[in-house]
Amino acid sequence: MKITTTLAIALGVGALAACNNTPQEKAADNIEANAENAADNLENVADNTADTIENQADKVRAEGEQNADATRNGADADGNSAN
Repeated sequence: MKITTTLAIALGVGALAACNNTPQEKAADNIEANAENAADNLENVADNTADTIENQADKVRAEGEQNADATRNGADADGNSAN
């Protein structure tokens, strides 16, 4: 019984020591959480910006293909096709 009680007390003291809820620790935790949130926001902005640019590039490609097809089709209609 003494071993169990000693072990329980040791675990309790260890838990209290690990808790370490001083005002400085709380402030440090808040600083760390704020920095993590800011970094996450920056990563989200970067991802969204990359997606937007990729979509714009896809649009430019599609427009270029449409213009090229229109030019090819116009040449075929005139009888000026290379075929």
